[in-house]
Amino acid sequence: MQQIDSSLPYKLIFSIGEHPYLGFLIEPHIVQLNPNRSLSLSYKRVFTNTVDEFADVLDETDYKIIKLLDEVEQSNVIKKYHKKPVRPADYFSKIFDDKVKDYIRPKLERKLLKALEMIGDKPIYLMSKKDGYPAEQKLEIAKHPTSILFHFRRNNDETRYFPTLKYDGNRMEFMFKNAEVIINAQAWLLLDKVLYHFDQPLEGKKLTPFLNKRYISVPHATERKYYESFISPLIEKYSVYAEGFEIKTIKEEAVPVLTLNYIPEGESHLQLSFQYGSYNFSPTSEQKVSVRLLYDDENDVYTFTRIKRSILWESNQQSLLEELGLRREDALFGSYITDYKQASNVFEWLNQNQENLLSKGYLIKQETGDKHFFIGKTTLDIEVVEDNDWFDVRAFANFGPYKIPFIQLRDHILNRIQEFTLPNGEIAIIPEEWFAQYEHLFHFAIKKNGLQLNKAHIGILHEISEHTALTMSRKLQNLTNFEEIHKATPPVNFSGSLRPYQEAGYNWFHFLQEFKFGGVLADDMGLGKTVQTLALLQKQKEELKSTDHAKTSLLVLPTSLVYNWQKEADKFAPDLRILMHVGSNRFKDAYAFTHFDLVITTYGIVRSDEELFSKFFFNYIILDESQNIKNPTSKSFKSIKSLKGRNKLALSGTPIENSVSDIWSQMHFTNPGLLGSYSFFQKEFVIPIEKKKDENTARRLQAIIKPFVLRRTKSQVATELPPKTEQIVYCEMNEAQAEIYESTKSEYRNALLEGAVNDNAKGNQIALLQGLTKLRQLANHPRMVDASYSKKSGKFDAVINMLESISTEGNKVLIFSQFVKHLELFKEYFNTHKIPFAYLDGATKDRAQAVQEFKENEDVKIFLISIKAGGVGLNLTEADYVFILDPWWNPAVEQQAIDRSHRIGQKRNVFIYKFISKDTVEEKIVALQNRKMSIASSLITTEDTFVKSLSQEDLKELLR
Repeated sequence: MQQIDSSLPYKLIFSIGEHPYLGFLIEPHIVQLNPNRSLSLSYKRVFTNTVDEFADVLDETDYKIIKLLDEVEQSNVIKKYHKKPVRPADYFSKIFDDKVKDYIRPKLERKLLKALEMIGDKPIYLMSKKDGYPAEQKLEIAKHPTSILFHFRRNNDETRYFPTLKYDGNRMEFMFKNAEVIINAQAWLLLDKVLYHFDQPLEGKKLTPFLNKRYISVPHATERKYYESFISPLIEKYSVYAEGFEIKTIKEEAVPVLTLNYIPEGESHLQLSFQYGSYNFSPTSEQKVSVRLLYDDENDVYTFTRIKRSILWESNQQSLLEELGLRREDALFGSYITDYKQASNVFEWLNQNQENLLSKGYLIKQETGDKHFFIGKTTLDIEVVEDNDWFDVRAFANFGPYKIPFIQLRDHILNRIQEFTLPNGEIAIIPEEWFAQYEHLFHFAIKKNGLQLNKAHIGILHEISEHTALTMSRKLQNLTNFEEIHKATPPVNFSGSLRPYQEAGYNWFHFLQEFKFGGVLADDMGLGKTVQTLALLQKQKEELKSTDHAKTSLLVLPTSLVYNWQKEADKFAPDLRILMHVGSNRFKDAYAFTHFDLVITTYGIVRSDEELFSKFFFNYIILDESQNIKNPTSKSFKSIKSLKGRNKLALSGTPIENSVSDIWSQMHFTNPGLLGSYSFFQKEFVIPIEKKKDENTARRLQAIIKPFVLRRTKSQVATELPPKTEQIVYCEMNEAQAEIYESTKSEYRNALLEGAVNDNAKGNQIALLQGLTKLRQLANHPRMVDASYSKKSGKFDAVINMLESISTEGNKVLIFSQFVKHLELFKEYFNTHKIPFAYLDGATKDRAQAVQEFKENEDVKIFLISIKAGGVGLNLTEADYVFILDPWWNPAVEQQAIDRSHRIGQKRNVFIYKFISKDTVEEKIVALQNRKMSIASSLITTEDTFVKSLSQEDLKELLR
């Protein structure tokens, strides 16, 4: 090798040479040109990092080839496959052996094949074996591929085997011609200065024995094994000419076969195979030809049968199965399981698709041991017959020709037993969806030996009708269609008119009455639950005769709402004779109730006068703010349950306040038995919905209660309301406030991180929530925690500044806080600055006076209200500004506060300002509110449990 003079002409060539250990390699060289443009003896081996000085003779492909050939150069090979530095001489003499070569050489050959493909017409030479000169002999790459034919000649003594090669239609002599196989993986043959490649995958080792040998002889004694292991695979891949044995080629019509494999404790699957005549193939093989060998021992005759397979057709069969909802589980064995969007298991999938598969020529088999499964069509016929107080459900499960009374599947459905034995001994697999869809049908059935439902469970039939065709009477069809309720005639002596959605609520009351159902009116605050109820009571007065014993209705409500109901009744239904059963001078004789149309009392008095009330049979028993009885172990619930009446209604804007379990007692009051026992309800609904976030269970619960709950939101129905504008006002804490806040937060965060507070320690959890309350108070004003604090609060100042700007416009403002201490700070400020205001919290004795002062006194522009005491039962449309001073855990409570102003009767735009201290727990409460509003909204569109649902991660986030 000599240096190349780059000022003189040179050329890039590729050189094939045999490495003493690694085998044939290709190297790129720059060779100096003689004056006559022939190659000189000066050359230089080039690499990617040394070739740039010769860039003028290179194209883009040259660079790619050189980079590829860098990887097969010996020093790079050693570096890649041996981690420690070592000299080449030591590596090849001490480390390299046949095992290493067998591992490395195929990887090198893949790169060499790619290089040869790219070299194409570029100059390629054979390297000198003596001195390594790269251009010893010019080579060319054959323009066309070569074909190979393998010959076998069998006689009584032996089988002779040899290949013949053809190039351009002519037989090519290659034996004893100094030919060399330079690449084995995909054979390349060097012969007479030409590099030959082949028209099909061919291992070089199938040629190598014949470079210096005419044939291979296989003795008669060992031929059987040789035929099986060598000739059969050869016939599958190559053209073979045989004498002394027969090669038959057959093309059979193929049949796709699906075999059911039953796994008792696991996931059963289907296995696909293809049957060509008497031969069966797995879909995983990509060979177009398969060979089977038969030996006739009596006549000493071998017969090879070549079966041509249609790979495209087989692929289409696999695609069909995937389109029908199967997915490949094991590519090696061709096994399939179901895509769960279309079927829950292979049995169900076969039930659905068997007819289609058979019509397309499929053969369906079973490998299920002693069991034989029914895989035909499975359907369910249900007829519902109405009686006075219940529904008879006549249902039959159809498994092919067998019609099985559905009641026989009761234990299977309730205990999730999928296998059901048919009369002929076959085993039917109950469809997975039946367990979810019909479980409650059996749970709530009155009789165990028959499917009979209480009429209150119309919701279960409604849910079933959404996925199963039911046969039922027209009257019953109308009953399950809750959207179309007959219009009831309005009361004559009702002062006022009902809006369309209020009229719909009034009609719904009559629908419940017609079918002897109770119900919960759960309209948003401000939509007129009171007005709709008064219209019903007035209509009852007009329809019931004075002699009717059960003409008197009972209304039970919180003490805070007594005044509001009295005023509304005087306004809308002045003809109603009302007894205010409150105060210490109330009647002690139930007979007195018969003189009135309506008795109004409180939850507390019902508890005290339980014995008195339990003696009377009322027309309607109506609970306002019915969430008051949400606890089934409370005295309020027990005393309410002792009341007797013909019809029952519950009114509540938030029937679910903290937990799904809140709805049970209200439903048990209105429709006893609807949701089963309380323990059953906890197990079947509350735990799956709240703990497991089970949406299907939530949907089923909604279906059961749907006929008995009417819920309209303001956005749905009160389109006549003026718009409301909500805005969050972010307040900066001042330096002193921020310092106290951060030090307090650190204390609680450290307690959490040290493990002093965890989900298992209930007391510690409460302590931490108390800590969160302390942080929220500090975010409002540190004086709420420390009376000696004398500095300012960022939020307090922001509220005062906004109030000053609003007061110049003469607007009225509602200011809500959950903390009475917070309101007292503003109270103190207003008194000091002689600013008139109205005030209401839980301790206020005369609510009516406070409300009247705000509504009627033009000088009183501000109403300070505790969110718990004034969040319900108030109509304050005089206000067009609402300030929420602190975010409440429960966003629905905030909404109720806003509804005091943004309700029917409001004519002006309402502006809501929520004050949030920046960089405090308040910001994170708002974010958590948004994340956790899911469960109850799926039931009655109210709120989810907030504090109860705080996880350890949530607590860490709040204290971050």
